Amino acid sequence: MALTTLLELLERLDEAHVQMLDLAAVKKQTIMDNKVEGLIDILNRESKLMKVIGQLEERRAEAAFEFLQGVGIRSNLNLNLTELSRLVFDPDDKSRLLHIQQKLSGTLQQLKKANELNQKLIEQSLTFIDYSLDLLVGRPNQEMTYHHPSDKGSNVTRPGLFDARG
Repeated sequence: MALTTLLELLERLDEAHVQMLDLAAVKKQTIMDNKVEGLIDILNRESKLMKVIGQLEERRAEAAFEFLQGVGIRSNLNLNLTELSRLVFDPDDKSRLLHIQQKLSGTLQQLKKANELNQKLIEQSLTFIDYSLDLLVGRPNQEMTYHHPSDKGSNVTRPGLFDARG
């Protein structure tokens, strides 16, 4: 019974991570299209999904503990799925557990890659915005004090886009 619950929770965790992977693909396109409102919506949906994943993870830990107690292990060990599979003696259940482990592992690897790509896209967007602002406003290390135009040392040129001296 505890193993069945554990297997069902692992499948639900994989489904939730697949949903996160789908959101990551939508987020990638939203970032490339520069749609801030859409990005905020996606972040809210990700937050809700992360709460669900957290709850499923808690229930998975409880189910793993119940399974361990069912096979005679009384301590609260935090075993990974490979270690748990060594305690499963039914070949069908063991095969199902290892299959779910591989499926979940693959989904998590894809999600990690998608998140890394989205992080790089966001960093590139921020770099571009920073560069654009520097072109419009000027460099932040540029002197902001008044110099009389006849001073020879005040040959500071503005790199900004707008030049009021025209």
